[in-house]
Amino acid sequence: MAMETTTDQAPPTVPTPAARIGPVAGMAGVAASFGFSEFLAGLIGAVPSLIVGVATLVIDTVPKPVRDFAISLFGTADKLVLGVGIVSVGLAIGAWVGSRSDRPVTTLVFAGFGLFGALAAARTPEADLLPSLVAGAVAVGVGLLTLRVLVSVGHRSAAARVDDGRRAFLIGAGSTFLVSLFVGLIGRNLSESTTETVAARDEIGLPEPVSPASPPSTAMSLDVDGISPLVTPTSDFYRIDTAFVPPRVDAATWSMRIAGMVDREVELGYDDLLGLDMVERYITIACVSNEVGGGLVGNAKWLGVPLRDVLDLAGVQPEAEQLVGRSVDRFTVGFPVEAAFDGRDALVAVAMNDEALPIEHGFPARLVVAGLYGYVSSTKWLEELHLTGWDAFDAYWIPRGWAKEAPIKTQTRIDTPRPGRISEGPRAIAGVAWAPNRGIERVEVRIDGGPWVEAELAASLDDDSWRQWSFAWTPTPGRHKIEARATDGTGEVQTEVERPPAPDGASGYHTISVTV
Repeated sequence: MAMETTTDQAPPTVPTPAARIGPVAGMAGVAASFGFSEFLAGLIGAVPSLIVGVATLVIDTVPKPVRDFAISLFGTADKLVLGVGIVSVGLAIGAWVGSRSDRPVTTLVFAGFGLFGALAAARTPEADLLPSLVAGAVAVGVGLLTLRVLVSVGHRSAAARVDDGRRAFLIGAGSTFLVSLFVGLIGRNLSESTTETVAARDEIGLPEPVSPASPPSTAMSLDVDGISPLVTPTSDFYRIDTAFVPPRVDAATWSMRIAGMVDREVELGYDDLLGLDMVERYITIACVSNEVGGGLVGNAKWLGVPLRDVLDLAGVQPEAEQLVGRSVDRFTVGFPVEAAFDGRDALVAVAMNDEALPIEHGFPARLVVAGLYGYVSSTKWLEELHLTGWDAFDAYWIPRGWAKEAPIKTQTRIDTPRPGRISEGPRAIAGVAWAPNRGIERVEVRIDGGPWVEAELAASLDDDSWRQWSFAWTPTPGRHKIEARATDGTGEVQTEVERPPAPDGASGYHTISVTV
């Protein structure tokens, strides 16, 4: 009689899918590359950041329409978006590489990824080729090792029980992402704090100006909720520049050269600059990318040496037509030499709102020239003043399609009310108007296409600063269109012709719609 036998059978397992193991491990490998290369850059000052290098390369080479779109869409957050985009593309590449089963291709792609980052970082002024290659090699080595380890753990887990197998792989991958983020943030913090400590910015004693600015009176500020303050707090001041990360400059070793069409070349250290006669001036500066009614404009108190005094040290030759400002990050501006000598306020500034220049606003020194858009005048992290012919050099933005001459256009902005729904009852329509180097003579408001009515103007701080205005209004129920325009000190009325920022600044009336 045949006997039936039974055997114990292990419960069926569902292995960790190979299709998931590779991509997740690849992304974790890239995350480790980013994180540990950033940590190395923070730990060793000579080693550059690969992310910063790639971001700088993108900024320098991206087509003008793409750049303009990014600035208009993201504003001052454009650098953050770029950084997130670079990391995201890297993770996507990692996912693709991880899905490949052939190791030679994986190794080649990671090596190419590291070499590209290293060469991009070597382009930046602060980095040399050898340290950049070291950073790239670390990124490749850490990334490949992480990928191999996680793939090995993932495939071994396929033979384990469901819970244990998957848990081991997911814990490993998740831990890699978290550790990479943590060490990357530490590295970025070290990069910023260490060099800022070397610069000892907070310990700098600013000289007393020989020509101090008169303090604003109460008549210069209107008591209206929502209106922009007469002086923009430094923390709220806009920042638009080509630097992905603001250069950290050691004031102890910094110097500025005056060269080109001059009688003698001059080089000034930071102490030399502070030893010259300083003046204080309130000056409104604006970005050419500012849309009508936009926020890329601000008014601050600047302390600096008159630009003409600095140039006189070198002796400007009669044939010099263009003054080129060069930054430590290779950015350049160019504007007519006469702007330094025509009586307007033009400074080599060392302080902003009674403090040494913040790192992001150009420490240790920058140019501030009243009446000219920043892209042709406001060199941050100033390194050189070069005198040359007008046609002999085109600054950074000129080959990218922007105008070579760019005086700031007369503008006004409605700060309050905001577009949308408003409550019934009397209120103020209020804002600021600016025409640096010309001043504001009048602001007018028009409602629903009616007549222009003059607004109340606050007292003028000076011709270089914006001016607050207010208009009393009792709205009726319904939808209303509000427009504002300014007249500058020369009698020129702000144009109603609507134009985009490119190539020489936006124009048109600031117009909003509200519903009561």
